[in-house]
Amino acid sequence: MTGVTLVPMERRHLEAVAELEGRCFSEPWSFESFLSETENPIAVYLVAEQDGQAAGYAGMHVILGEGHITNVAVSPEFRRRGIGRRLCEGLIRKAARRSLRSLTLEVRASNFAAQDMYRRLGFAEVGRRKGYYQTPDEDAILMTREAETGDEYFGI
Repeated sequence: MTGVTLVPMERRHLEAVAELEGRCFSEPWSFESFLSETENPIAVYLVAEQDGQAAGYAGMHVILGEGHITNVAVSPEFRRRGIGRRLCEGLIRKAARRSLRSLTLEVRASNFAAQDMYRRLGFAEVGRRKGYYQTPDEDAILMTREAETGDEYFGI
């Protein structure tokens, strides 16, 4: 996608990210939660900017050589343009640079589009978390992408 730039999340993005979070999720994180993530040494967040506007964001926590993707969100008016994929690829590249062994995430059982995107990015379903989401009540599909061996560690 042309015109979209991935940048590290900074304080200047927080209002837009929190607003986007509220538009995309039924149980959104607060502004204060994102503010604390900017100071969290295990947090890695990217923002997709188009024409200076936050079109989406994604984040992960890095713990003991593994990454856990916490959020991926794309503004409704920017969906179906490959931004979610670009954000995930950005996190995969960051995982590779840190030599992480794996990436995991949870996704709503009903979110087939996201599950399909994650599969295309090399994630595989490894389990189910019953009742993980509450509004509405729904299971989460647990997906993992293992690091590849050799020079193309986590290659995309």
